Order: sequence, then structure tokens, then C-alpha cells
Amino acid sequence: MNSVEKNQLIWKRRVVGFLAGQGISLFGSQIVQMAIIWYVTLETSSGVWVTVLTLAAFLPQMGMSLFAGVWADRYNRKVIIILSDAVIAITTLLFALFMMWRKTSEGALPAIIIVSAIRSLGAGIHAPAVNAMIPQIVPEDNLARVNGYNGTIQSIVQFISPLAAGAIMAISPIYNILLIDVATAIIGIGILVMLKIPKRQPAEKAEKTSIFTEMKEGFRFTWKHKFLRKLLATYGIYIFLCVPSGFLTALMIERTFGDNVMFLTVNETVGFAGSLLAGFLLGATGGFKNRNKTLILGMMVSGIASLAVGFTSVFWLFTVLMFFIGMAIPAIQTAVFTLIQEKVDPSMMGRVFSLLNVMFTGFMPLGMAIFGPLADIVRIQVMVIGCAVLIILLSINLVLSRGFYREGLAALVTEEI
Repeated sequence: MNSVEKNQLIWKRRVVGFLAGQGISLFGSQIVQMAIIWYVTLETSSGVWVTVLTLAAFLPQMGMSLFAGVWADRYNRKVIIILSDAVIAITTLLFALFMMWRKTSEGALPAIIIVSAIRSLGAGIHAPAVNAMIPQIVPEDNLARVNGYNGTIQSIVQFISPLAAGAIMAISPIYNILLIDVATAIIGIGILVMLKIPKRQPAEKAEKTSIFTEMKEGFRFTWKHKFLRKLLATYGIYIFLCVPSGFLTALMIERTFGDNVMFLTVNETVGFAGSLLAGFLLGATGGFKNRNKTLILGMMVSGIASLAVGFTSVFWLFTVLMFFIGMAIPAIQTAVFTLIQEKVDPSMMGRVFSLLNVMFTGFMPLGMAIFGPLADIVRIQVMVIGCAVLIILLSINLVLSRGFYREGLAALVTEEI
């Protein structure tokens, strides 16, 4: 085995270990998230409590992401990931012990809100560090493929975690699910501890600056970079516009095709199948060499399929369209993540990813807050059609923005030369 083959084997093993550890940890986190939502829903049947829980799960993460981006650029990202996972695991363990000790739901709801907020803070620290560390362990020409496989792992976890949470909750108390999350976190941390992560060159600074100063540097860098500014704005707007076709479909199915659990199950399954196939294809091929093409194609497919969903009244056609929507989402996310990893200087990457995390954790709840109540006033199909038209126009805008397209292509050509 020559040195080139040896180096390839080393980084591939490192990536497999990293993605496997994060996937195992994510599985535990997801089943806890599902269990908490179901527990609050079943115990209260209250929209107010569910709303408070949703805010506790998203707002702390959004706020913490801004600080976490600076930390991910300042400090050892491996340590940050381990510490954030450890804090989440310890908090979850304490809550499990609390629930075992109480043996009743009395006083559990306020504790759940507090625990959800702390877990959200940990997730806000965790996400920018993970996304910024991937380029440390993956050669640049393989970033899109690794992001594709990572998306596949996340799709699998998101599919099986509700099944696992439902099965466990049906036969045991909620604290058993909490203990599973602690166990998966320990496994994920253990794997990461054993991985040797290549060191990165620290950013040179003329003088020590405050966190707020570096945070403003991240804002300024992203705002002045026309390509990044448009990329993040486009991603945020897309997340907002895909809420009706992504999060209100269960309600649309119930109102259009009838109150049938099988319909809901098929809908979730085909969406998962589409995401899984897209992840495998992106992992195998890396998508287009110019990532903008992957992004634009994904948005166009998402927009056209969503537009057709708004007009269909035949369930089998509805499921086919949801399959294509499921395929489009990983393509868009992989393209956006890879573009940032390829174009942003390592010293700024954590802060840019923190802003991307803010786009998701901010625009998705905003979309739910607006479109959710509207669903009781306006037909969901009307909202889906309107948002689909705007998604198509958003993708056309990227096609027509020659500066945006050329900048992405020029960066790739420069790297190849």
C-alpha cells in the first residue's frame, strides 16, 4: 500500500467513525424529542403547552448558535462537540432520575420545558462545530459526497426514531427513553474521543478580541460576501416557504383523503424513501461539480412537485409527488452545506454555519407560527400552491443571477487550477 492509498484509508476510516458516532447520538436525541412531544400532548391536550415546548426547543438553539459559531472558530471543535453532548446527556440523566423518583406526571411539565431549553442550548453549540469540523477530516473534493452520506444517515434516524419512541413508550415509562439517549450519547462521545482529528491552523489576530466583536466580524464577513449573503437568504426563505408542503401535509391528508392512519404512514414512508435515495445518489456521485446546479435543481423539483401537490386529489399521485419533494430536500441542504465548506475560510466557518443554523431555527418556527393558524382559515392546498410558486420563482432568480452562478463556478475553477 503506497502513501496515497494509506492516507485515503485513514481519512475514510475517520469519517466513518465520526458519522457513525454522530448518527448514534442523533438517534438518542431524536427519540427523546419525539417522546417529549408526545408526552406533553397526551398529558395536556393543550395547544398552549405544545407551543411553549416548541419555543423552548427552538429559541435557545437559535440564540446560542451565534455565540457557538465564535467558539467553533476559536477553540478545539472536537472538545466543543464532546462537551455539548455531555451537557445534554447529563441534563437528560438528571431528568430521567427526577421522573423515576416522582413516579407521577405532577410537576413534570415545567421540568420538561427547562430540560428542553437546556438541550436546545446544547444543540445550538453542537451543530456549528460539527458542520465546521467536517472539512477538517474530509478532502475538499469529497465534501459533497460525505455530506450526502451524512444526509442519508440523518434521514434513516429521522425515520426510525418515531417508530422506536412509539414502541418503547407503549411498553415502558418515558424515563427509559431518556436513559437510552444517555447511553447513545456516551457511545457517540466515546467514538469521537478515540478519533484523531487533524489540527487546524489558528486564525492570526493582531489582538485579543471579545466574543461580540468576533460575532460582528462573522456578520460583516457574510454580509459583504455577496454570494454567501444570497445563499443564506435563499436558504432561509426556502425553509419558510416549504412549511405548508413539509409540515402541514398530515392535516392536508386528513382533510382531503380521510382520517386514515395508513395514509399518514405511507406519506411518511415515501418522503423518507425519497430522502434516502437522494442521499445515496449524492454520496455516490457528489452531485454536479458546480454545487449551484444541485441547489437550483433541488429547489426547482421541490417547487414543481409542491405545486402539483396543491392540485391533486388522487392519493397515489400525491405520494409520488411527496417522494420527489423528499428527494429535493437533501439535495438543497447538501448543496448549501458543501458550498459553505468549500468557499469559507476555516477561521470563519463556525460563524457562517451558526448563521445558517439561525436561518433554519428561525424561519421554520416562523413559518409554523404563520401557516399553522392560517390552515384553519385558508385551504392548505391554497397555501401550498402559493408557496410553491414562490419557490419556483426563487430558483429562477438564482438561474437569472449570473453573478451568483459565475461566482460559484469561478471558485471551483480556481480550486482546480
